Amino acid sequence: MPELPEITALTDFLDQRLSGAQLTRFLLPSAFALKAADVPPESLIGRTVESVGRRGKFLVFEIAPEASLDGDSAGPLYLVVNFAKSGWLTFTDEQSGDEETAAGGYFAAQLGFSNNGYDFGITLSDTGTWKGLALFIVRQPAEVHGIAELGPDPLDPGFGLDEFGRLFTHRQQIKGVLKNQKLLSGIGNAYSDEILHAAKLSPVAAASSLGPDAVERIFTTMKDVLSGAIQEFSGKKPSELKEAKKASMRVHGRTGEPCPVCGDTVREIAFVGTSLQYCPTCQTNGEILAKRGAGED
Repeated sequence: MPELPEITALTDFLDQRLSGAQLTRFLLPSAFALKAADVPPESLIGRTVESVGRRGKFLVFEIAPEASLDGDSAGPLYLVVNFAKSGWLTFTDEQSGDEETAAGGYFAAQLGFSNNGYDFGITLSDTGTWKGLALFIVRQPAEVHGIAELGPDPLDPGFGLDEFGRLFTHRQQIKGVLKNQKLLSGIGNAYSDEILHAAKLSPVAAASSLGPDAVERIFTTMKDVLSGAIQEFSGKKPSELKEAKKASMRVHGRTGEPCPVCGDTVREIAFVGTSLQYCPTCQTNGEILAKRGAGED
């Protein structure tokens, strides 16, 4: 699932190319992916993209209002994309011939853009067996249920240690707190594993059991890990971001490999639909965690 660092890099890439572009094509092969639309999708054609931004794990295109004859307008519209577990996009620069091919045969939508003589294309696709990628056309991003419920952004300059510490009154496991989008937005399974490994904390420990020093350590580590990943991914094309993320992982997805810090074997707790990875030496004082702990995550 795409998370905060690669969505941020993707947002920057698209914003640089599409701000000021005119939307020239909006193709939906079926209405399945479109979960809400305040206006018909085809009514966006001819309008200008004001900016491309991020809310948590959501990609947000701000679309300029359609000017009326008397100069009045109804305000901007927002095209919101939720990639869910296995969605992503491909970007085509039709002017230069720099093409990226969508993986798999299914795509949820295709969009075309024109900007200063350059034509661009985006294909939104979902490679999962269960198609979770969703699109919304709304007048405010907060009209999308998932965005309305988002907790603070962990890299927001105004999000400080005191506010972060209040999250750790929950009896939920630490990993669960980091992944809970209502408590903290943008972190998923992969980066919660990476943050906890770097902070040397067990993923199944109760959040409320952490003392002030541990809370501060995880707060600092969280910002360092996310900021470092964003810096590493900056400037990469959408087609390069998934592999860049995979290559940057130290324990997530590394079951059976040596920990890059201590050399112990990275372990896994697998449960329905997902899994977590950790290093026993670095995180649990050598204890091999039982599978029962993961379900509470």
